[in-house]
Amino acid sequence: MKYLTLIRHSESYRQSPPPAALMQAMGQFVEKSRRNGTLVDTGGLLPSKEGARVRLAGGKITVTDGPFAETKEVIGGWAILQADSKAEAIRIATEFMELHRKYWPEFEGESELRPMFDPGVGP
Repeated sequence: MKYLTLIRHSESYRQSPPPAALMQAMGQFVEKSRRNGTLVDTGGLLPSKEGARVRLAGGKITVTDGPFAETKEVIGGWAILQADSKAEAIRIATEFMELHRKYWPEFEGESELRPMFDPGVGP
């Protein structure tokens, strides 16, 4: 089954690049995960000031340009995992967050893990 992970953290972490040691460790993690087939795709996101929100409410569509000041946390990155079980997907997401704990000790954030809808899977 495929799982989508969304990494959420304070927008302030986008004001400067992550530590070089973290980027190197993440590069090794990504390479290993691609080779063993558990990582389908991944990517990081630029600051919310570069984005926009398109919202439908009350029958009207509105567009709001970033930054999104009212947001405490933003999605900083994402990954699509291929895992045989939820437990395995959690293990992979935990390993990724462990890299942040080790190489960027002041980092605080979360990884939301969601199974992806595929034909025959889901509601």
